[in-house]
Amino acid sequence: MNQTQPYISCRGISKTYHKGKTLVTPLKDLNLDVAQGEFLALMGPSGSGKTTLLNLIAGIDQPSSGQLHVGGIDLTQTNRGELARWRARHCGYIFQLYHLVPILTAYENIELPLLLNPSLSRTDRKAKIQAALRLVGLEDRAEHRPTELSGGQEQRVAIARAIVADPGLLVADEPTGDLDRDASEQILELLRSLAADHSKTIIMVTHDAHAAESAHRVLHLEKGQLIRHNERRKSKPMEEYSAK
Repeated sequence: MNQTQPYISCRGISKTYHKGKTLVTPLKDLNLDVAQGEFLALMGPSGSGKTTLLNLIAGIDQPSSGQLHVGGIDLTQTNRGELARWRARHCGYIFQLYHLVPILTAYENIELPLLLNPSLSRTDRKAKIQAALRLVGLEDRAEHRPTELSGGQEQRVAIARAIVADPGLLVADEPTGDLDRDASEQILELLRSLAADHSKTIIMVTHDAHAAESAHRVLHLEKGQLIRHNERRKSKPMEEYSAK
């Protein structure tokens, strides 16, 4: 991708759907550019469109109108099968409640995304899983199941699962919302490192102003539109963009 172009580009993005007989519009005519390697926080009240925007950027859903490019790929012109393959290679999703499979070990949970790639041998998968465990500091917990881990450790396993395929994009929906302050700080430090040291582009939804301070930039949504943004450049991404 041309580094002078934003990694994520949203132009006139709207999303509508019917809830019973009511037409709901969680996003309306939204414009946004995000640089490669940027750590962006999205804040706003419940129902403001944060998670909807996150799901569009992650290719889980598609906008009703507008243009959406991620890494040079037009996600609005991509069918569901192609989107699934794109997500497996290019996007990792981090959930608030981890969504680990309880009967699997940490190693096996992290391995799950790699099983979608039949070209990877068992040796290749093992090398990637060990690298991910090392990056999140859980090499000694590989054979532990979720019930044998703390909340912070479970979230680190979830992050390892999200990054094991080496995607360029990470989306995180309230990744510290279920953690105490110490565990939250560890997760935020890990996310900062992934952006600064590994050039991951990170979009994080949060209600926690303290967590948002870890991001390069904080955007506020209300009623499906960006209303303001705060600059918090602790480390500068390759290009600077703001909501337009």
